[in-house]
Amino acid sequence: MATTRKFTELRARMSPESQARAEAQAQAMLAEMPLNELRQARGLSQKMLAEVLQVQQPSIAKLERRTDMYLSTLRSHIEAMGGELEVIARFPDGAVRISNFSSLDREQAS
Repeated sequence: MATTRKFTELRARMSPESQARAEAQAQAMLAEMPLNELRQARGLSQKMLAEVLQVQQPSIAKLERRTDMYLSTLRSHIEAMGGELEVIARFPDGAVRISNFSSLDREQAS
């Protein structure tokens, strides 16, 4: 029968290179995730998010399964979780933050 060990003990026995590699993989996984996992990582239930957005819980479930949506819908969802949506275009020679969409809130407020 195998003995159980704490992760911290196992990690301490890893080489510094292995620890760095594991940390990089963990950060990559955290940097990219579907909406439902992001919501869960933020400690929110679908019901809680639905209350903030003033919609029914099934609407949140449906939105989280969508692969295509308006940026305004995605922005509302992200802001309800306490975040801010940025649109970034990545090219081989660099990345550009698209600023058109940040003005949408100001225009809609007018």
